[in-house]
Amino acid sequence: VRRVTEFIQKNLDKDLPLAELAAVVYMSPYHFARLFKYSTGLPPHRFVVRERIARARAVLTTRELSIAQISRMVGFRTPSHFTTVFRRVLGITPGAFRAAAVTREDRPSGEGE
Repeated sequence: VRRVTEFIQKNLDKDLPLAELAAVVYMSPYHFARLFKYSTGLPPHRFVVRERIARARAVLTTRELSIAQISRMVGFRTPSHFTTVFRRVLGITPGAFRAAAVTREDRPSGEGE
């Protein structure tokens, strides 16, 4: 699992088909998918999506990159697909998440707690 998760982290910006992930650990895709879900509690595709969203959340707290750039950086083909998946996972759009993160940053510490 460690080898595959490291591979996923290094390649989040690329397409990560099941066969390629299985090849990292020299398994058939079917066998790999079963063992991966047993080990992590998530199917490989869902794990990859969650990792992409986690990386996007970290990058969205900065203002340097546009949402479109971030969507490509974390492996989504289009910004609209990124927004749809981000909203499905977190219940908020990337733009709203960024706005909330910026608001938290700008607030003096201790206020609103």
